[in-house]
This record gives sequence, structure tokens and C-alpha cells, in this order.
Amino acid sequence: MTARERARNGLKALLAASIGLLTLATLGCEKERADVEPERVVEEFILRMQRVHGDPKSGRDAMELVWSEAKRNLAERAKRASSVLGRKVGPEEMLAPSRLSLRYRPRRYEARVEGDWAIVTIMGETPASQRHSVKCVLEDGGWRVVLELPPLPPIQKRLEDEVPDG
Repeated sequence: MTARERARNGLKALLAASIGLLTLATLGCEKERADVEPERVVEEFILRMQRVHGDPKSGRDAMELVWSEAKRNLAERAKRASSVLGRKVGPEEMLAPSRLSLRYRPRRYEARVEGDWAIVTIMGETPASQRHSVKCVLEDGGWRVVLELPPLPPIQKRLEDEVPDG
């Protein structure tokens, strides 16, 4: 083997090692998924909801952490709002950040897990008076926040030959 071939082989080995190290470094720097623990999903949901105000992308980010039943409910609400407003309304626009905001700064999150369900208690500086519980459910391999929304009433339709009062 010539010196040139040895140098070329050494360069290839160095390049392969560099690519391997770069791959490992990238994997090591990857952010932990928000839905691996119920405490983490609630904390991330609160952070995302704080950014929602008028920003559809932030609303979509928050919707990723909501359980499927609430997503269906919000999708139906958006469909109804779209027909009333005459423009497409996304389910994420149905999230009301003010309805889900805390009156204190969360300091600690504790979860009580029972099977596929969890209750996450959020505590502030004064846990006796600053606490709130949030339900979570395990869906599709990740924890989701359970938003309990009132069921939508059925859409009422008038009969064609019914004459409105007035």
C-alpha cells in the first residue's frame, strides 16, 4: 500500500468517525419529548397556552398536547364557528387561554398515575392556597391533557314549511 492510499484510508476513517460523533451529539442534544411524563405534559401545555393569544401556530402547538376527545369537541366548535363567520376557523382558535390560566406561578408539579390516567397537581409558592389539579390520559404512546369541555348541543333545524314567528 502506498503512502497516498494509507493517507486516503486514514482520511476515510477520520470522516466516518466524525460523522458517527456528529450523529451521537445530535441525538444527545435532542429535546426530551413533552409527553413522556404527565407532569411534563401539563407544564409544557401551560407554557404553550401562555403563548397562544392570537397566534395560530402557538394554538396548534398547544393542541398537540390535548386529548383526542377535546380535539374532536374543538373541531366541531370550529366547524360551527366557520359556518357562522363565513371563514375557516381552526380548532386551535377555539382554545381560550384566559379560561386556562393560573393566578399564580407554578413552582411544582406532582402526578398520581393510575394506569392510563393521571392527576397532576400544580402548586405555587403557597401550596395550601395555590394548587390546581389537571387530568391527563395516555394516548398513542404519550400523555395528553384532558380538557373537559361541555358537550355541544345538537344542531336544530327548522322544517321547510315551518313559518318563523314575527
